[in-house]
Amino acid sequence: MNPLYLIYASAAVAGILIAEAFYLLHAGRSDRRAAINRRLKLQEKKLSQEQVLIQLRKERGVGGRHTLFSLAGLRRLRTQSGLTKPLPQFLGIISGVAFGIGLLLLWFGASVKIAALSVPVLCVVLPVMTLKFLRKRRHKHFGLQLPEALELITRSLKAGHPVPVAIAMVAREMPDPIGTEFGVVADEVTYGSTLVHALHSMFERVGHEDLPLFVTAVSIQSSSGGNLREILDGLSGTIRERGKLRRKVRAISTEGRISAYILTAVPVLLMAAIFGLMPGFYGKVWGEPLTWYLLGGSVFWLLLGNAMMFKMANFKF
Repeated sequence: MNPLYLIYASAAVAGILIAEAFYLLHAGRSDRRAAINRRLKLQEKKLSQEQVLIQLRKERGVGGRHTLFSLAGLRRLRTQSGLTKPLPQFLGIISGVAFGIGLLLLWFGASVKIAALSVPVLCVVLPVMTLKFLRKRRHKHFGLQLPEALELITRSLKAGHPVPVAIAMVAREMPDPIGTEFGVVADEVTYGSTLVHALHSMFERVGHEDLPLFVTAVSIQSSSGGNLREILDGLSGTIRERGKLRRKVRAISTEGRISAYILTAVPVLLMAAIFGLMPGFYGKVWGEPLTWYLLGGSVFWLLLGNAMMFKMANFKF
């Protein structure tokens, strides 16, 4: 065998092993970072348990003073979305984005009236859409973690621990969002709140549709007794089956959602292609106010059609 080939093979194997070592090192660090939730990160800053609880409640807008910006519905939506920015700061950022879109419309040739009218409309629509998107994403993660958390509580109860200790174990072992939420429950119980009241507060902060099952089970067990371990064991299976049914319905309704995506993308792509191939095609009508009214009406009907298609493809339990 030619010694040169042996050197090449050894260099290739060494390169593969070095690349694998870097990958495993990075993956291990990523896993350790993901295993630490927001509550544990605050505890690493040498804050007391009470200070951590106050900070988490302040970030979520719970228990603070209600200002002019803290409208009830928007404040509840912001709390359930998991947003940690103060609501006035968030609304200020959204207002800046809306003002930038208005300037962009002016740059494209829209009239001052249309651009000025779009800014307040966007200031109302964009915060609600953004917070609903964040809440939906957070609910998805929370729903996937909830059966695992209930199973962890069940195993802890089998080992002889009381319910508050089992909830605190979930706060230590699971990442966000469920780790921090159960940690707030454990801290509130530590500082004098009842377990049922703390769980009701968690439902108000999260708003997930599966949480009332857990809250009701613990409330009944606290008032009338019973084997909570068996109840939570069956509840975990029920929530898993509900999750499977949701994913099955989502898979079945994929055709309707894809149709909505395509019908939305076609006019946008067609208009972009016309601008790219023939930039002066709309040159004569671009400065007419009627053009912008027609474009606004087209966008409205497009959004209305999308809303109807997604409503038909959606299944609520």
